[in-house]
Amino acid sequence: MAASADSSVYTKDNPFPAMITGNRVLSQPGSAKETRHFTVSLAGSGLHYEAGDSLGVYPINRHSEVEEIISLLEATGDELVVPARASQPMMLRAALAQGLDLDSPTKKLAEMVATKVTDAAQRLHLEALLRPEAQAQLDAFLHERSFVDFLVEYPSAKFSPQEFVGLLRRLMPRLYSIASSPKCHPEEVHLTVVAVRYRTNQRDRVGVCSTYLSDRVGLNSDPVPVFVHHSHFKPPADMAKDCIMVGPGTGIAPFRAFVQERVAVDAAGRNWVFFGDQQKATDFIYGDEWLAYMAQGQLARLDLAWSRDQGHKVYVQDRMRENAAALWAWLENGAHFYVCGDAKRMAKDVDLALHDIIAQQGGMDTVAAADYVKQLKKEKRYQRDVY
Repeated sequence: MAASADSSVYTKDNPFPAMITGNRVLSQPGSAKETRHFTVSLAGSGLHYEAGDSLGVYPINRHSEVEEIISLLEATGDELVVPARASQPMMLRAALAQGLDLDSPTKKLAEMVATKVTDAAQRLHLEALLRPEAQAQLDAFLHERSFVDFLVEYPSAKFSPQEFVGLLRRLMPRLYSIASSPKCHPEEVHLTVVAVRYRTNQRDRVGVCSTYLSDRVGLNSDPVPVFVHHSHFKPPADMAKDCIMVGPGTGIAPFRAFVQERVAVDAAGRNWVFFGDQQKATDFIYGDEWLAYMAQGQLARLDLAWSRDQGHKVYVQDRMRENAAALWAWLENGAHFYVCGDAKRMAKDVDLALHDIIAQQGGMDTVAAADYVKQLKKEKRYQRDVY
């Protein structure tokens, strides 16, 4: 068992200044996604992790957006401000860069702008959006915008630097599932990250942390504040147990760690991976590794689902249903079942497929199948890491 990270002086509140030593694109040209593999050195930190843990990363906001906000506030950036929950004043530029979340404007901001704006038509529009019956429209309006948009669209609403900062929430760390096992990489962690880039309200947007890592951190030069976040999500303690892993997209990350770990200790239990994405030619991330594990007999089964490679979309839950008899046999033999990835749709669809397979293959009604799943969870044989 790895030592506890508590033995290190570095924590969430005192993160370790790690170096990014590797940054490569996993997806192929033509992919709709930009999926990257990062190597993060923990050398000298005293931090330890286990397969299934996550790495917390504190990002820095884009310099261009910080400077635009300072300009729109008609400030210099050197003004002293006190962000929420801050213990002491700091310069506006530093607060906007590292301490505050510039995305996801709130209803409170819209209310404040409505009281300050001098343009009558703009004020009436905001007041209409702020009525209780217009909550859905307000949510859509805010979703399309960042804080900077309000400064651009409502220039007559003037804010002092402190007023503006008072409306912003803290910039929280992002947690990424670790894609490596400490048995193979004791002083570094691997991350699997999609660089988020999109456009709303006629402005280019980015995922703050994903593009911070992808675009703005120099290899072996710019320290990145990180900490280890321990998780309940672990491979079977009994290495003789079989392991079924469902992880489409970047949800595959912890299962790369699981398989590395189980191969490293020569686990007797079998490994079965379900992976899916849009196209095999462009999105089969870590494909060479999975195929090598198959060839060496270290991966018993690999079922792949490509949603865009044929006329009808195929997802991991479809592959589960196609292999219902085998999946049921593995479960009855004591296999552990894991899911990682999108909580809104994928995890729900996989859970429904699991219930259906148990009901059909086990000859149960829906109540009995639900009880079977509850027992899996009670025994910690059904675990999810969803977001």
